[in-house]
Amino acid sequence: MGKAAAAQAPRVAVLTRPAGRNEALAGRLHAAGWTAFILPALEIHPLPAPAASLPRPADYDMVVFVSGNAARQYLDQLRQADGAVAWPAHVAAATVGPASAAGLFELPGFGANTTVLHPGEHAASHDSEALWDVLCGLPQLPRRVLLVRGTQGRDWLGDQLQAHGVAVTRHAAYQRCPAHWDASQLATLQRWAADGVAPCWLITSGEGADAVRDALQAAGLAPWWADCGFVLTHPSLARRVPQPAPGKATQAMVKICLPNDESIFQAFVAA
Repeated sequence: MGKAAAAQAPRVAVLTRPAGRNEALAGRLHAAGWTAFILPALEIHPLPAPAASLPRPADYDMVVFVSGNAARQYLDQLRQADGAVAWPAHVAAATVGPASAAGLFELPGFGANTTVLHPGEHAASHDSEALWDVLCGLPQLPRRVLLVRGTQGRDWLGDQLQAHGVAVTRHAAYQRCPAHWDASQLATLQRWAADGVAPCWLITSGEGADAVRDALQAAGLAPWWADCGFVLTHPSLARRVPQPAPGKATQAMVKICLPNDESIFQAFVAA
């Protein structure tokens, strides 16, 4: 493709975060001249939590939320089990980044004055490793930690805490399942493939990358996906997307950024 043709190629972003997480970013990209296609890779399904077995925050020194979804689903479970009970004042919380920390204070039932530990806005990453660095900076680690997560995902942070003598209770508050793409959504992708349009895909989790790959393979679009670009919110995701073919003259763009809207937006527009 020559320079003139490349300049005229449509800029398309495929946003694959779960439903409800893409709209603001799509609006910003649209204003910047992009076509933003919202195509969740995963669906979030709350898990039943019988009141008798639901772990309560008051029984721990700290509750660690691995994501905003973990916080939302767990607080929903608490409300269903106990009603409008205040968050215990002595129990701190922790998250992997400032965006999920800010979201905590918007959730009903979470304490407005609760201490929330998280990596700073300008931390090198917003992930379990960065949160571990924050926790290691405390005078001492909490003795009892409730780790709220989904049924799948990395267990690195829980393992680190246990290795340092912390009693860790893991609680799965939700399940992530591959989303079903309807005929209209698949037709859009097939039209782009036929027209030689190579979108840039936002990938934010390994499970999401696997779900996209499987759906595109089933639709016969795997070779086309290999020619697309990618914005990834963690370096480890690079091995979950197509790798450049040996000897290929041009390689698809891969950009790594922090998992917040501003960083993701800048990664797209700088492409």
